[in-house]
Amino acid sequence: MGISYAPAIQVRSGAERATLVRRTYGLVFLGILATIGGTAFTLAQPALFGAVIAHPFITMIAAFIPLIMVQRSAREYPKNLILTLLFTFVMGVAIAPGMYLAERAVPGVVTQAGLLTFAAFGALSLYAVFSRRDFSAWGAFFFVGLIVLLVASVLNIFFQSVVVGLFLSAIGVFVFSGLLVFDTWRIIRSGAYGQDDYVFAAVTIYLDLLNLFMFILSLLGGRRR
Repeated sequence: MGISYAPAIQVRSGAERATLVRRTYGLVFLGILATIGGTAFTLAQPALFGAVIAHPFITMIAAFIPLIMVQRSAREYPKNLILTLLFTFVMGVAIAPGMYLAERAVPGVVTQAGLLTFAAFGALSLYAVFSRRDFSAWGAFFFVGLIVLLVASVLNIFFQSVVVGLFLSAIGVFVFSGLLVFDTWRIIRSGAYGQDDYVFAAVTIYLDLLNLFMFILSLLGGRRR
């Protein structure tokens, strides 16, 4: 969700930056696998699936408890990795009903959304790495966009407008694409993170990707319906 951290130690050499990037994206990859595993596990357990549908807010609270804990233990290996993977696994549990309903409504849409997210991730990451632009101003701009998006999404819960929902999905794709560029730039080019701050960086990128995927999925599914 575009979370911004301010780690105490900054990267000061190319070797430290390479270590940070390797650890960060390795953990992002493991987190994605954990999320897929959490979704698959939930779909295979009817009782758990039903509980998630019946208690979505409790499920999200359960997901964010390890997230809060990992922020407090971000440099305590291996506790930081265990909590991060637990968080990403529970996120997979939380999104399982949405995956099921989207796939049932439009077969194949989950795979297509995943491929589009992967392609966008690659393109936006390359842009952030090789562009000579200073993306420092993007953080505040897209954070404001995120707040507006959240407020509008809450309001649309009451109005239940399909057209507005599609519009918000498109805005969500735009906002999290911008946050992904900004957060990637902070990791690779700005020197804002130290080599031991890979958990902070990985969680930030993971949340950008997860939200980008969910909005792409909503946009594809809603447009086809």
